[in-house]
Amino acid sequence: MKPDTKPNIERIAIYPGTFDPVTLGHVDVVQRGLKLFDRVVIGVAANPNKQPMFDLKTRLSMVCETFADEKRIQAVAFTGLLVDLARAQQAHAILRGLRAASDFEYEFQMATMNRRLDADIETMFVMAREDYTFVSSRFIREISSMGGDVSELVPEAVLPHLKCRGFLCDQNIRTPHKHVNVKDL
Repeated sequence: MKPDTKPNIERIAIYPGTFDPVTLGHVDVVQRGLKLFDRVVIGVAANPNKQPMFDLKTRLSMVCETFADEKRIQAVAFTGLLVDLARAQQAHAILRGLRAASDFEYEFQMATMNRRLDADIETMFVMAREDYTFVSSRFIREISSMGGDVSELVPEAVLPHLKCRGFLCDQNIRTPHKHVNVKDL
């Protein structure tokens, strides 16, 4: 039998998102992606269609801090088409997490469009772990802006950034809500 002469190709996936902020749900998807791929490149999208709480530099910094100890993870900021980032990183897969059936329709449309743009790039879906099916960056922003404790839902690296924005994540220092009667408005 002839020895395999194919070069050993590194399996690289792109995990794109806004990460505003990064959550433990995101961390779970990346960790699970590392079981399938040699390397995961986290693409932090500028996404001009969204109005993020954190600027691109801060979001990239939070992702880098979160995964600082993992050598197989790289984080990059990007604008433009996801397939262009995948090509630039020599990735052959896009990694996406699904929390519920409601995520699937949007993700299916995105995967189909990306395949149309580059048929050599596959999209891989992983289901969110049960403890994170309800976690979204939007909920983290909303809860923390009202003084709610999100410390069990985000990486430690995110908490100082939320506090710097004036959002208190520790229940012991939660600010009381001001109640307003409708007739006072």
